[in-house]
Amino acid sequence: MGTKKWYNTFITVDRPAPAASAPADPARAVAEIAASIAPDTQFTSHVSDPNAFDQIYAAAEISSPPGGYTILKVADMLQSDHIRTAPPEMRKNSILLALDAAAVPLKSVIEDAIRRDRALDTYERVQQKAFEDLVAKKAAETKDIEAEIERLTKERQARIQANAEAVAKERARVDDWRLQKQKEEQRIADAVSYFVTENPITTTLSPGTGGSSTDPGTRDTKR
Repeated sequence: MGTKKWYNTFITVDRPAPAASAPADPARAVAEIAASIAPDTQFTSHVSDPNAFDQIYAAAEISSPPGGYTILKVADMLQSDHIRTAPPEMRKNSILLALDAAAVPLKSVIEDAIRRDRALDTYERVQQKAFEDLVAKKAAETKDIEAEIERLTKERQARIQANAEAVAKERARVDDWRLQKQKEEQRIADAVSYFVTENPITTTLSPGTGGSSTDPGTRDTKR
């Protein structure tokens, strides 16, 4: 028959994991393993999809430990239907038995876990730095845009004011011209009135109205 699956190694065995598989002082052993691994990961390739953690691990050149027993594989094993509902101690012993059967030291799995965690932490800092750079860049752009808006606003307001002043000046000129026109027409009407019964000359009613009416002169024609 073929090689048994990893869970067959312990599914029918109800005994503690081999003593050699567990360190005498777990806390100290883990601390020593952590100290032996660089705190900052170096990425050697581009990560196109930050949500694809496999790309992050690949960029950090994290290779699978002996037997392919990565911490990710162990995590999947712990969620297996065969032991998922078992008590924590039994799940722990099951994994240790599987590692022992595959001649995989627990240390290599812990090292893999630490490397992946540090790769994720380092990449988080990379993303945070990129985010902060983007924030600073966009803040500078926004400041420039606001300054441009302020400049354009002042410029447009100045043009609006100039337009208003030009209109007011032209209105005053036209009103003054109408006043002069009224005087001229009245002078003409007065002169014509000496010679006609019905004065044909019109005069402007008032300056600035923009309208006119027939206002014949009132003097009688001289005989």
